[in-house]
Amino acid sequence: MTETAPMTGGGRIREATLLEQRTPLRQSAPPTQGSLLGGLLKAARHKQWVKNVLVIAAPAAAGQLFSRHALTQLALVFALFTACAAAVYLVNDARDADADRTHPTKRRRPVAAGQVPVPVAYAVGAALGVLAPAVAAWLVSPAVAALLAAYLGMQLAYCVSLKHILVIDLVVTTGFLMRAVVGGLALDIPLSRWFLITTGFGALFMVSAKRYSEAVQMAGKTGATRALLTEYTTGYLRFVWQLAVGVAVLGYCLWALEEGGVPHTSLLPWRQLSMVAFILAILRYAVFADRGTAGEPEDVVLRDRALALIGLLWIAMYALAVANW
Repeated sequence: MTETAPMTGGGRIREATLLEQRTPLRQSAPPTQGSLLGGLLKAARHKQWVKNVLVIAAPAAAGQLFSRHALTQLALVFALFTACAAAVYLVNDARDADADRTHPTKRRRPVAAGQVPVPVAYAVGAALGVLAPAVAAWLVSPAVAALLAAYLGMQLAYCVSLKHILVIDLVVTTGFLMRAVVGGLALDIPLSRWFLITTGFGALFMVSAKRYSEAVQMAGKTGATRALLTEYTTGYLRFVWQLAVGVAVLGYCLWALEEGGVPHTSLLPWRQLSMVAFILAILRYAVFADRGTAGEPEDVVLRDRALALIGLLWIAMYALAVANW
């Protein structure tokens, strides 16, 4: 039997360096810090709760936003949809914890970093997912409860399997559409076909632009947690968001040009003028999509002052059109 020669100081340094380089990235996740409650709030993606403002879209379009009953119901629906979204985020992060630990940024998520234990994330997510539809059935309407249950089912199916199926994974856009529909259901407001088309394809535009940006940024890199990014081509994703934005703009223009038998008594044709602001906002957002920097929609809007200003202008024109001022 041969004996191993004693290792010199330089050899020990080289061996330590090699071991450090071979250590998986997930073992270098940032240390756990902060409270459990703070971790749960962060895992619930509180910055993305702004998406749930879409619940006021249908009542605002119908001019039924400012009654006491409407505000009370919409505030409740906003809270319930936020709870459902938080439940999905928690379950998703618990399922993807191991994969997230290998990602350069997602490894900092509270579940992946160990701030929120995986069983706790599952338990809180399940509790929110059960309570939200139950409260909706009790305080709002069975239709709203059914839509929240459908949202949870669709999003959980996405987390488990749909996100691994080409094209079908883009079904996540139905979450945006459901947010826009639930406000109308809560107040028994009929939904315009143009409203549904614009909202649905606008959501598809933002989601496909986000996928395109992820594909561009992760090209040639390891540690992608969205496996389908390696199967999509950037050319295909570009085609999808360009198709979606074209249909969304067409749907909005048809809404703006359709008088619907309502006499024109406003100072200016705000419905028609709002097309300018809407198209400008779409074109500005498309700049980030084309660059591959269109991540979360709320981040894109909040970090670009020009886009935020155009958005506020569009909201003002939209409101004036609804009020027929």
